[in-house]
Amino acid sequence: MTITEADTGRGIAEVSELSGLSPDTLRWYEREGLLPPIERAPDGRRRYSDRTTAMVVMLAKLRATGMPTEEMREFARLLGGGAATHGRRLAILERQRLRIQARMHVLDEGLAALDTKAEHYRGLIEAGLDCDGVPVTPQVAVQQRLTT
Repeated sequence: MTITEADTGRGIAEVSELSGLSPDTLRWYEREGLLPPIERAPDGRRRYSDRTTAMVVMLAKLRATGMPTEEMREFARLLGGGAATHGRRLAILERQRLRIQARMHVLDEGLAALDTKAEHYRGLIEAGLDCDGVPVTPQVAVQQRLTT
């Protein structure tokens, strides 16, 4: 499908910039059926409409959340089904939301453990102690404070 000179759309570089996806990834998304066929300018270059650009940006966000490619493909396929597919699209998004919340819980627990351990080391450094609570030498105290 080609478009006229007057209807220029966005080139792949601009869509790449807007979405954070590389041009190669955009081409892969197209080959994998995550995107509808991309219109072409008379010179053969891809030209993304506003609607397709918005779809790319959304798919990039879904991928960043860890959504499996197969679910992204199904979501993209459902987009072509109009309003009748809203419920099925919503179900995909809600499943991903639950996965994100579970991952956030794991990350929150990890962050809390990291903060606890960092506070432990700050206390040891401030008190000039080793991990067994024994005072360190002045030379070790200097090394304790090194952060790089």
